[in-house]
Amino acid sequence: MIISLLEKAIASRQTLIDSRHESAFRLFNGFTEGYSDLALDIYASTLVIHNYADDATQNLDVIQEVTSYLQNALSWLHASILRQRNSPTQEEKRGQLVFGDAPDRKIKEHGIWYAIDLTMNRDASLYLDTRNLRKWLIDNMEGKSVLNTFAYTGSFGVAALAGKASQVIQTDMNRQFLNLAKDSYSLNGFPIQKQNFLAGDFFPVIANLKSRKQFFDCVIIDPPFFSTTAKGKVDQEQESARLINKVRPLINDGGYLIAINNAIYLSGKEYMQTLEELCKDGYLKIKELISVPEDFTGYNKAGHLITDPSPFNNSTKIAILDVKRK
Repeated sequence: MIISLLEKAIASRQTLIDSRHESAFRLFNGFTEGYSDLALDIYASTLVIHNYADDATQNLDVIQEVTSYLQNALSWLHASILRQRNSPTQEEKRGQLVFGDAPDRKIKEHGIWYAIDLTMNRDASLYLDTRNLRKWLIDNMEGKSVLNTFAYTGSFGVAALAGKASQVIQTDMNRQFLNLAKDSYSLNGFPIQKQNFLAGDFFPVIANLKSRKQFFDCVIIDPPFFSTTAKGKVDQEQESARLINKVRPLINDGGYLIAINNAIYLSGKEYMQTLEELCKDGYLKIKELISVPEDFTGYNKAGHLITDPSPFNNSTKIAILDVKRK
């Protein structure tokens, strides 16, 4: 069964396989394509296997079958990592090498290089569901100043710089993630200026920028689903409006606010209601929604989503808002 599903998945994604094997895409979304325990990603010539089984030991035979098949079907693969999403150990969650000497350390997307570290964190260091937003930033940020909050490894900021943004400030709590952003800068020949990388908690960083009256033409807010620190709480399911309101005062008149919500249990309708409520004062307006690429959502639909993401096409809900200042 799994092999026939993979054959369909590969056939659907032929146009995404570049001759140099430098790109990144989702090869198989098991949740919507017929095998909910597995998702498979390609980063250059490295296969990343995400095993979502509650008991990972019961899925190992299938994973071995998948790995053997893909080594033959995609002979250019030179490494594979298995990430056990529900493992009790951090090492297995971050990923362990299945075959090959070492995973790839960079990918190219829309002509731009992004540094990756596929076992640095529970996530693979570059989110494939936001590829279309990176293209939007490349196309729309020329001459604009950008603040990328919850930057993770800084891919949105890299895309903005590739689009000739005049300034990009990246901020994240984890300095290690920001260091990977600097590697991406180096790959593209972008200058690395220390003052443009702010390692710190979102709440005091934003408060400091406000106190300095520093304004931006575009602010990106892409928080985790849920987190708490001594400085504040992030809750994308219940309190997304509160975080958006935190950054609104930092945006220039005529600027953009890019709001991303990845809460699986928050429907698209509910998130749109939140955004529409924020727009009632007339100082925000929904400009457009950015879709998640079809390779990520899955081509050959066979499963059911936990919640209806409509009018978005995925639980990763991306909205561009126009901003007017008082």
